[in-house]
Amino acid sequence: MTYQEAAAYIEQIPRFTKKHGLDHTKEFLRRLGNPAADRKIVHVAGTNGKGSVCVYLETILMAEGKRVGFFTSPHLVSVNERIRVNHVPIDDEGFTRVFHAAYEAAEQMEEEGWGHPSYFEFLFGMGMKAFAETDVEYIILETGLGGRLDSTNSVERPELVIITSISLDHTEILGDTIEQIAAEKAGIMKGRVPVIYDGNCEAASAVIRRIASENEAPCREISNHAYEIQEVTRKYIAFSRVNAYDKDVIFQIPICGCYQAMNAELALCAAEYLLRGETIHEERWQSALSTLKWEGRMERIRPHLVIDGAHNPGAVKAFTESVKALSANGETDSVILFSAVNDKNYEQMIQYLCKNLNVRAYVVTEVEGARKVPAKELARLFAKFTEKEVIGKENLKDALCEAEARRRGDGDVYCLGSLYLAGMIKTVMEDKSVNLEGGISYA
Repeated sequence: MTYQEAAAYIEQIPRFTKKHGLDHTKEFLRRLGNPAADRKIVHVAGTNGKGSVCVYLETILMAEGKRVGFFTSPHLVSVNERIRVNHVPIDDEGFTRVFHAAYEAAEQMEEEGWGHPSYFEFLFGMGMKAFAETDVEYIILETGLGGRLDSTNSVERPELVIITSISLDHTEILGDTIEQIAAEKAGIMKGRVPVIYDGNCEAASAVIRRIASENEAPCREISNHAYEIQEVTRKYIAFSRVNAYDKDVIFQIPICGCYQAMNAELALCAAEYLLRGETIHEERWQSALSTLKWEGRMERIRPHLVIDGAHNPGAVKAFTESVKALSANGETDSVILFSAVNDKNYEQMIQYLCKNLNVRAYVVTEVEGARKVPAKELARLFAKFTEKEVIGKENLKDALCEAEARRRGDGDVYCLGSLYLAGMIKTVMEDKSVNLEGGISYA
């Protein structure tokens, strides 16, 4: 198959397969030769922030000259983004090569009655095969949904486990309490494998500590007392670490979200553990972090256009705190552009935005695919919780045009609610005929 045929095949997988247990994933990996099983694997789970923690850790390890594989999801524009080596997505040739290996293994499994690997499982196998071929030293695995039953949890012996912030999301699958969700996320722990976790939620922390104890896993809790935010601007956040050694060292992340300080601190602690016994070069870490690029996280893609992947109530709360930290005038000049998928608690997200942000208007639109929430439904909910102007546009370009038209002065258009929306906006903005300076024009 060509690359285009391979990518199309993968997108069809959800139509003819189902979720499998970890034994199925282990069998799939066995048929691929158990690729990269001997590498140093960092396994990361959590509701929010796990992608950011992964990319910060990847950046730090690369600054020390390490070769790093990173398996992440979802992708924004191209499926290749899910499999990265030293932050570069796998190229089409490499993608096609590892696809064929996964395809042959999947065909054999179907013939023998095992069933075809799921979409996520198939890509995970491709990723591990690619990491083996490119001879990485470290592999960072970001879980998909949950942790305990996630395909990535088929890895037998990671070097380190990281658990990021936990809040309510995917409640129909993971449970409807923080404790239940925390138990699913903490299910990636392995016997005596160290765990570093975000300890700001006591309900989640209690579960993590209990499961760590059951696994005899050394456990390190990181709270927001571990760092101090020094500055927040539209282009970056600067923070220092609260310890005697680093108290005068400033780390700068080119993303304005306040919550990124915690994500970076988790990554710094993880790097210190992984590189124990080696000479570390903190100035390299500072330089590398200050220049990294992580798409879809408070990313300013045009002078007054910001996209953020916040897609659950916890992430929307963090987004709101970041916008408030940036606001000099109560954000009355800015506009929110919002969309969502139907398996998220979008009504709670909408209510929180309306209650906690003071913006000029709300514009809603639709993401692509069967999971989209109709713009009319989103507009109805915004109107329920706010007296500000609410505009619904099914077409994304029309929605962007409406949002830009209502922005004033130095106000921004903040786009959030779904990573699919972030990816769609990035695709639209790649069109050079789209101009946000004073409105959108289409050549």
